[in-house]
Amino acid sequence: MADDKQGRDKQAHDAERRQQEREMATELERGDETEPPVEAEQLTGLEADLEELTFPATGTAVVASIGDREIESVEGSYSLEELVPETDEETFDSPAAVRVQVQRPTVAAAMKQVVEASTTLQNTDFSWTQRRAYEKTFTELKAIDPDDDDDGIQAISDWIVERIRDEETLPTSRAVRREAANVCRTNGYQVSNDEWLGI
Repeated sequence: MADDKQGRDKQAHDAERRQQEREMATELERGDETEPPVEAEQLTGLEADLEELTFPATGTAVVASIGDREIESVEGSYSLEELVPETDEETFDSPAAVRVQVQRPTVAAAMKQVVEASTTLQNTDFSWTQRRAYEKTFTELKAIDPDDDDDGIQAISDWIVERIRDEETLPTSRAVRREAANVCRTNGYQVSNDEWLGI
């Protein structure tokens, strides 16, 4: 890789991405997050399929290779291509990183939309911190009513994508939380300003 600004930026981005994947794997190992809706057997089978790929692998390569693989969750069946962003800018260091991505299908599908929309932006870095903030908002929306049809998650992912298209920028994580609070209140959920929405 060339020792220029672009090469250094790519190295920094790759290092940040690897750190993000390690942190996500560590969190799942510790069990700090809620029980995922995908059974462990499904993920074991997925990892076996992923062993055929060479890692690191882009989202495009994962989808091209096994995008039609079905993953069963408590909420239904998803193909891998519905959960993994189909872009060369999304890179996975290992099969475990793909497992982390798809373990919560509703959040993964929403993030796929956002990540793919973000690739249309010029000179915009979708940082690990901002991704985690978006994911946390989606996860919290899911936790508010686990039995709903995920309309809130879809509404927020659509809103983010619309902002990317109309304003050609990623909305701040605070703006996303504020919009999520509005969606919650509109749908009859009481969300106070000192809760996770941080408003």
